[in-house]
Amino acid sequence: MRLPSLSWMKRICLALTLLCLASFFLPSPAQKQCSTALVAISYLSFCLQTLRRHKDELATQHHGFSAELNQANAQNVLIAYASQTGFAEQIAVKTAQHLQDAGMNVAVSSLAAIKAEILSKTSRILFILSTTGEGDAPDNAASFTRLLMSQKIDLSHLHFAVLALGDRHYQQFCAFAHRVDLWLKHQQAHSLFDMIEVDNGDEAALRHWQHYLGLLSGHTEMADWSKPAYQEWILTERELLNPGSLGGPAYRIACIPARDAGSGEYIWQAGDIAEIGPDYPTKNTSEERPALPHREYSISSLPADGKLELLVRQMRRPDGSLGIGSGWLTAHAEIGQSIKLRIRENRNFHTPSQDHPLILIGNGTGLAGLRAHIKARAARGHLRNWLFFGERSEAHDFFHRQEIQDWQACGVLSKLNLCFSRDQAERRYVQHALQEQQADIVAWVEQGAAILVCGSLQGMAEEVHQTLSNLLGLDKLEQMAESGLYKRDVY
Repeated sequence: MRLPSLSWMKRICLALTLLCLASFFLPSPAQKQCSTALVAISYLSFCLQTLRRHKDELATQHHGFSAELNQANAQNVLIAYASQTGFAEQIAVKTAQHLQDAGMNVAVSSLAAIKAEILSKTSRILFILSTTGEGDAPDNAASFTRLLMSQKIDLSHLHFAVLALGDRHYQQFCAFAHRVDLWLKHQQAHSLFDMIEVDNGDEAALRHWQHYLGLLSGHTEMADWSKPAYQEWILTERELLNPGSLGGPAYRIACIPARDAGSGEYIWQAGDIAEIGPDYPTKNTSEERPALPHREYSISSLPADGKLELLVRQMRRPDGSLGIGSGWLTAHAEIGQSIKLRIRENRNFHTPSQDHPLILIGNGTGLAGLRAHIKARAARGHLRNWLFFGERSEAHDFFHRQEIQDWQACGVLSKLNLCFSRDQAERRYVQHALQEQQADIVAWVEQGAAILVCGSLQGMAEEVHQTLSNLLGLDKLEQMAESGLYKRDVY
C-alpha cells in the first residue's frame, strides 16, 4: 500500500495505529511482544518529536537573537537562512552579531519559518542561502519554495539582499539563491545591494558581504571575520584630481609590488577589486592595537600600465577625522611607504568574452572601474564603447579629463555623455542623460550591447536601474543580468 503524502511524524502515528489494530488478532505471546515494541516505538517517536521541536526553536532563536521583530523600525533587520550543512546558519549568526553590535535590532530565522505575513510586515531582510546538488534548495527551504514562491505577493515595501553560498564545481552554481533573488524582484522588492556569491566558503567574498553590512549599519569599523592574506605594495603616486571642488577631495593613488611583479598574484582583470589593509596614522610600539578592517576599491588600471591605480574619495567622519581607508591612502601613508594590498577577483564585474558593444555608466569615483574596462577594450581594439559619466562641476570634477577626451578623439569612445549636476540651475544626473538617449540605448541593446554600472549605490545606482527598467523593460533587464550583459559594481 502506498501512503499518501504525509510528514514523517504522521507516518509514524499511522503505522502505530495499524500495528495496534493488527495486534488484536495475534496470539497472547505475540501480543505481549508487539506491545513491548509499541512502547519502544512510541517512546522513540516522542524523543524524535521533542528533538525536532527543539531544533525548530533553535532555528529561530540563535545566541540571544529573537525570532521576530515586534514593530516596524528603521533599525530592524530580519535574517533568513537556508542551510543544508549548517554553514549558512553559521554565517547568519555572524551577520546578526555584526548588526546587533552596531546597534540594530536583529531577528534570525530559518527560511522554513518565513511566511507571506512575515514578509508583509518586514521592511528589511537579508537572505543567506545555500544551494545543494545541481541547483536544488536545501531541505529546510522546501516549504518556502513550494508555498511562497508560487504566489504573487506585493513586496514593494521590502528591501533585501542575498548572500549565495555554493560550489563552482557544480553546473548550477548558487541556482537556488538566484531563483529567490529573481522571485523577490518580480514581487517588486528592492535590492539593498547586488547578490554576493560565495564559492566554497571563499573568505574574500564573505569579507565583501561584511563590507556591505558595515554600509547597511553605518558602522564600517567592525573587525574583519577573517584577515586577508595581503601582499606588500609600495605607494608611489598620489595626485589630487579635483582641486577647488565643492565635493570631497578625490585622489589618483598608484602602487607597485614590493617584490618581483612576475608573480601571478599581481595579475588582475578590468573589474577586479583591491582590498587594502589600512594602518594607524602614527606608530606606537608600546601599545598593541587591533588590526583595522579592510577597505575595498575598484582597480582603475591594468597590469600593462605597470602599476595598480585607484580613484579614492577622501571621507571625513562627523567629528572631522578622516575615514580609515581613504585617510590612510590619501593622507597618512607616505610616498614610498609599504601598503598592505590584496587583489580580489570580481567575476560579477567582468565583461563578456565576446566583442559586444559596451555602455558604461558611472558617477564620481565609480569612474575607476569603468576606466579599467575602457583601457581593456582599447587594448583589444573593441571600439563600440559609450560612456555616461556624472560629477558636480566640469571645471573641477572632470576626473581623467585629458584621457577621456583622447579616447573620444581616437574612436575608443564612440559616444560620450557627461552630466555635471551643479553647472546649471536644475540638477542634472546620468539618469537624465539616459532618458534623453533612449532610442540609441534601445538600438545598442538590440545589437547585443552589455551595460556596466559603477558608483554610488544610494542615489545613482538605484536611479539608473529604475531608468533602464523603464527604457528597456524590467524583463529585458533581468534577462540581460542573467546572461551576463548587465553588471554592476556599486558601493
